[in-house]
Amino acid sequence: MDVSSEMIHGLLPVFLVNVLGASAAALGLVEGIAESTASITKVFSGTLSDWLGKRKLLTGLGYALGAVSKPFFAMAPSVGWVLGARFADRIGKGVRGAPRDALIADITPADARGAAFGLRQALDTVGAFAGPLLAIALMSATHDDFRLVFWIAVCPALVSVGVLVFGVTEPDRPTALDAERAAPRFAALGEIGASYWVIVAIGAVLTLARFSEAFLVLRATSLGLPFAFAPLVLVVMNVLYAGSAYPMGALSDAIDRRLIIGVGFGVLILADLVLAAASGVLGVLLGVALWGLHLGMTQGLLGALVADTAPERLRGTAFGVFHLVSGIAMLLASVLAGILWAQLGAPATFLASATFTAVGLASMLLVATRR
Repeated sequence: MDVSSEMIHGLLPVFLVNVLGASAAALGLVEGIAESTASITKVFSGTLSDWLGKRKLLTGLGYALGAVSKPFFAMAPSVGWVLGARFADRIGKGVRGAPRDALIADITPADARGAAFGLRQALDTVGAFAGPLLAIALMSATHDDFRLVFWIAVCPALVSVGVLVFGVTEPDRPTALDAERAAPRFAALGEIGASYWVIVAIGAVLTLARFSEAFLVLRATSLGLPFAFAPLVLVVMNVLYAGSAYPMGALSDAIDRRLIIGVGFGVLILADLVLAAASGVLGVLLGVALWGLHLGMTQGLLGALVADTAPERLRGTAFGVFHLVSGIAMLLASVLAGILWAQLGAPATFLASATFTAVGLASMLLVATRR
């Protein structure tokens, strides 16, 4: 599914701005609504998976919806169509996200949880750079035919649904958890300790600083990267992301995960400063590489911390709420990035991200010191 999605997403910012005539502010709105929709949906699917005790069913429905949405990108005559397709695609991602993460937590030993979530993040990211590479090759072969490339992207999405349906077996739910099962209710969140809410807050601040990667693509093309090579930005980012996610996850099983996340905050600040100062494509790609490294040091580990701090019977709900809060932050971040880009230019957008990241790092250090 990541191969399919990133074939489209690697080209979508250029398609929106240069083919459909969208503004940077409109791009930020589309990306913000899309990503926040996914995160908001996760809170409901996660809670429902706790109640049903059937994580694979919801995960399968989410992947199927993502596959069905793909043809609409190829047919889109306007920004509104793209927004609708992104909305449906991200609802699918939201439906599958929390049940999938909870399923991973259900079947993973506690002492290998960091490695498991790091591996999941790494494998996701392999698809995320294979997709843009394939998009680059297809754009070259089709003479920059965006719509034909979007049609070809439908195929791996359909394959992913088949792999899930026929290749994944859900473990039996423990009898004790079935006995505790009640109707979905968010009041149960009160039973989760304060440590979980600290992780939610850290994730929200980090997401507020990390707006949509679409702006990384736009930054590179605005400094001279040819449109056909726009997906190269996501390739560079995701190679570093995939290469660092598993080692950092495994390392976090041996040392405090929060230490690695804190260093990841620092790497994001450095990435923002490089992207703000870049005067050519090579400078942008260096900043993008640092951006990918920070993702590998933070995203899988935040998921592992949620699993560490949430009771097993509430894991779906806990992941859902975590993604909900992060989704609201992503919406705010992407809309703000679009406005800053349009009014003050690209450097101001990345400097604002660095400022938010510094605030998040200071807050995390303060909490850690007090605790």
